[in-house]
Amino acid sequence: MDTLRQFIQYAYANAPAVKAILDGANLSPDDIQAVADLDRIPVTSKDRLVELQQADPPFGGFLAVPFEEIQHVFFSPGPLYEPHAGESAVTDTVREMLAIAGFEAGEVVINTFGYHLIPTGLAIDQALRDTGAKVIPAGVGNADLQIKMMRDLGVTGYVGTPSWLMALIQKAEEMGLDFGQLSLRKALVSAEPLPPDLRQTFVEKYGLRVTNAYGTAELGFLAYDTEGSLPMRLLETSIIQVANPETGEPVTSGAVGEVVVTTFNETYPLIRLGTGDLAMNVDPAPGQSRQSERSIILVGRVGDAVKVRGMFVHPNQLRFALGRIPGVAGFQALITRPENRDQFTLRVALVEEAADRETLVAALSTAIQSACRVKVDQFEFVSADDFDEGAQIILDERNW
Repeated sequence: MDTLRQFIQYAYANAPAVKAILDGANLSPDDIQAVADLDRIPVTSKDRLVELQQADPPFGGFLAVPFEEIQHVFFSPGPLYEPHAGESAVTDTVREMLAIAGFEAGEVVINTFGYHLIPTGLAIDQALRDTGAKVIPAGVGNADLQIKMMRDLGVTGYVGTPSWLMALIQKAEEMGLDFGQLSLRKALVSAEPLPPDLRQTFVEKYGLRVTNAYGTAELGFLAYDTEGSLPMRLLETSIIQVANPETGEPVTSGAVGEVVVTTFNETYPLIRLGTGDLAMNVDPAPGQSRQSERSIILVGRVGDAVKVRGMFVHPNQLRFALGRIPGVAGFQALITRPENRDQFTLRVALVEEAADRETLVAALSTAIQSACRVKVDQFEFVSADDFDEGAQIILDERNW
C-alpha cells in the first residue's frame, strides 16, 4: 500500500487538521503502513467537520494546497465548504462508476444532477465528456423540455435520481409518447433509494439497463448494484470501511456499522470520514477479500438527518431556517413517499391564528429551500398543542 503510505505522509505535512488528528492519537505518519493501521486513527464525523470549519474557517485546517490553487468551492448542508483544485479524487470514482454502468464514447447523456453549489453535476459532466460522450446539462425541472430534447437529440443515457427518471417517463406518457420508443437504453441513478418495484418497472416495462449507485458529494461514488440486489458492491477508488459508530473499530461480516471513507484527495484530504450512513458489512472472505469483492447493505442514518430527494435535511437546518421567520410557534417536518417520490410536508403552528398565511408560506418556502436546498411540497397549519416538547423535528414515515 505505497499509495496509502505516501498519501498519509502528504496529508500530515500539508493539512494542519490531519496533523492534529494524528498527533492527538499519538500517531506519526510512519505508524500507518497498511489499511488495517487506519483503524488507529479516530473517525471524523461530519458534525465534527462542521465544528472544525467553524473554529478555523473556511476549511477547518483540511486544505492541503495554497488557497490560490482552488478552482471551485462547493457547499454541503452543515454548512460545509468543499474546496476543489483540479484533483481527480471525486472524478475518478465517477469514471469508474460510468464504466460499470456501461456508458461509452458516442453516447448522448442527459445529466439531471445539480450543477449549483454541489460538485455532483460538474464531476459527472467532466467524466462523461472524457469518455467521449455528449452531455445535456439538464438538472431537475422542465420535464416537457427535457422530453423534447431526449427525442430530438436521441438521448441514450440518463444520470440522476430514480424519482426524476420516473417523472420524465410519466411526462412523456402524458404527452402521448411511447417512452419505450425513445433512444434511452441505460440509466445511472443515485442520491436516493431505488425501490425494487420501481427498478423492475424501469427494466421490464421500459427496457432500461439500470445501475444504482451510492455515494456522497464530498467523496464521490462508493458502491453500486447492477442487478437489483440488496447488497451494493464497493468501488476501489477510495478506502471504504464499516466501523462501529462508537469505537471506530471495523465490524465483522454481517454486522452493522457506519460507512467510513478515506479518499485520496490531494486538495482536501479526508481520512476516516464518517459518512453518517449505517450499513451491514458483507464480506465473503474476511481478512482475504479485496475491497471490490465486498458489499454493503445500507440500513439508515447514524444521526437525525433524513435524506429527502437526494439531499440530507437535518433538524438543525430547519431550526435555523424557521428561526428567522417571526410568528411560528412550533413546526414538524413530515416525510412520506407516495408514488415513489419523496413528499416534504411542513406542519406549522402559529403564534397568532390571524396571521397572513399566504405571506408566511412564501417566507417559509424561501427560508427552507435556502437552508436545505429542498422544496416544501405542502404546508399544514395545526394547533401549537400538537407539538410536545419531545416531538421529533423530522418525522420520516417512508417505508422502503
